[in-house]
Amino acid sequence: MGKSMDFWMWAFVGFAVLERWVLLVKGFSLANVSHISYLESYDVIDNPQALMVPLTLIDGADSKGAVCLDGTLPGYHLHHGSGSGANSWLIELEGGGWCNNVRTCVYRKTTRRGSSKYMERQIAFTGLLSNKPEENPDFFNWNRIKIRYCDGASFAGEGQDEANKLYFRGQRIWLAAMEELMAKGMRNADQALLAGCSAGGLASVLHCDEFRDLFPDSTKVKCLSDAGLFLDAMDVSGGHTLRNFYHGVVTYLGVAKNLPSYCTDHMDPTSCFFPQNLINNIKTPLFILNAAYDVWQVQSSLAPSTADPRHLWGQCKMNHARCSAEQIQFLQGKSFTLIIDQTQMLNAVKVFSRSPQIGLFINSCFAHCQSERQDTWFADDSPVVQNKVHKCLIFFAFYSCKYNYITKFIYVV
Repeated sequence: MGKSMDFWMWAFVGFAVLERWVLLVKGFSLANVSHISYLESYDVIDNPQALMVPLTLIDGADSKGAVCLDGTLPGYHLHHGSGSGANSWLIELEGGGWCNNVRTCVYRKTTRRGSSKYMERQIAFTGLLSNKPEENPDFFNWNRIKIRYCDGASFAGEGQDEANKLYFRGQRIWLAAMEELMAKGMRNADQALLAGCSAGGLASVLHCDEFRDLFPDSTKVKCLSDAGLFLDAMDVSGGHTLRNFYHGVVTYLGVAKNLPSYCTDHMDPTSCFFPQNLINNIKTPLFILNAAYDVWQVQSSLAPSTADPRHLWGQCKMNHARCSAEQIQFLQGKSFTLIIDQTQMLNAVKVFSRSPQIGLFINSCFAHCQSERQDTWFADDSPVVQNKVHKCLIFFAFYSCKYNYITKFIYVV
C-alpha cells in the first residue's frame, strides 16, 4: 500500500477527452526522403513577441570528436536566469526524428538536423523556455538552454561512415554540451531539469541518470520526456514500421554501445531504444508527458504510406474527425498500449509504477510536443484535468503542491 501511495504522490495520469479539445498541429510534416524518413518538421507557432535567443557553437568540440553528421560543430541556445532562478537550470534537448541508413543520413546532413551550417542563427523561446512569467510562471527566470539536435540518433550514436563522410557522434555531443554548460555555471545549480521533445524526449530518457550523475547529491535533479514515449506497436498492416526503422538507427549509427546494460543484458539493442523498456530502471525522478493519440506516431508509425498502400488512412491520420468507427477502434486499441482497455492500461502503468520516481500525464489530444508550444504549455485553452495538469507537472518537477491521490482512471471517447 505504501509503495503504491508513493507512486501516486508522484504520478497524475489523466485520460480524458478534455472537452474534446483538439490540437491542429501547425508546421508538422514529414520529408519525402525515403519510404519513411522520420525527418520531422515540427516548429513552434509563430510568435512575434517571443524571445529570440542566438546560437552558440561549442568551440573545440571537434577536437573531442563531438560533431554533427557532416562534421560541423554542435551548438545550443542559452538565455541566462535571474533573481530567484539564477541557480536553476533547464536543459531542453531538441527533437527532430532520426536517420537510419546512408540515404536518409546523407540527406539529413544537408539540413539543420544534421549540420550547424543550416541551423537558425537565433530561435524563439516559447512554452517551457519562455521568459515571460504569464506564459511560463515556474521556469521563466531559470537558466534555459536548448541543445540543437544534429546527430540523427537522439544524442546516442557513436561511429562514422568514412566513405560517405558521415559522423555519428551523438553521445560525444551530449558530453561536450554538458561539459560546456557545467563550466558556464551549471555545476553550481541548486536544481536542474533535463527536458526534451520527441526524439529529444527519447534522449532525455536515455540520458536522465547520466544527467543526475553530473551533480552533487544536494542538487535537485529531475527529467521530463515530452512526446518521447515511442511505442513498439503494430502498424495498420500488421507490421512493425518503427521497430524496423529503429533497427537501422541502432545498428548503422552505433547506438547499441551506448544503451544501458540493464536492458541490453536481456533484450536486443533495438528493443532497448524503446523507452517503454528503459523507464522502469531509471533512478532519477522522471515525468512523462504524452498524447495518447500522438499525431506523429499515428501518421508515421501506425499508418505510414508503406503500411497503407490503398490510402485508407489518408484522411483519418491527418484529421481524426474523418476517422471511421473501425479506425477509431484501432486507435483506441493499438495506437497507445496504455489505453487498449482499462485493465490493460492499468497493467501497463503498473510497470512504470514499480518506481516511485516516475510520474505521468497522458492526455487524449491529437498532439505532439506539448511543452515547447505556448498553446499547449500554458494558455487559456491548454489541456487540463480539473485545472491540475500544469501544476501537477510543476509539482513533480520541483515544488510541493498538494492534491488528492488519483486512484481511478477515466477515458472518454
